[in-house]
Amino acid sequence: MTLYFLVKYLHVLGAIVILGTGTGIAFFMLMAHRSGEAAFIARTAGVVVIADMLFTLSAVLLQPITGGTLMWLSATALSERWLLISLALYAIAGLFWVPVIFMQVELRDLARAADIRSEKLPPRYHTVFRRWFLCGIPGFGSVMAILWLMIAKPY
Repeated sequence: MTLYFLVKYLHVLGAIVILGTGTGIAFFMLMAHRSGEAAFIARTAGVVVIADMLFTLSAVLLQPITGGTLMWLSATALSERWLLISLALYAIAGLFWVPVIFMQVELRDLARAADIRSEKLPPRYHTVFRRWFLCGIPGFGSVMAILWLMIAKPY
């Protein structure tokens, strides 16, 4: 096994973790939200916040390190068009992902408070959930596009 292969494996693994965790988080948050049950939403969002910090954050930090190492090992120029587009999309994904973390924490806290008081979810919860959902579209879409660019290298 070469160093290049090992780093490439870690880079692909990081992409899989980002996509897999993102897909799982979106699915479980959506299913919890659809239940309308504050206690269920609070528990789900609590786990989602932990998963995002453990898995997504680790992979997000790993990607530039492994990607930069792959560039160095393969003598890939930073001026490669597919790479520049990928980096721009990575920044876009980050711009949408960071606020999503705070939204997930707020959704968890709002659902916990409603559960403790045995109240319905407040209007603020629904507003934040809509924003969370809408941020996921360009954030997740950017990651999907990066994966395609990483594999196809069309430019």
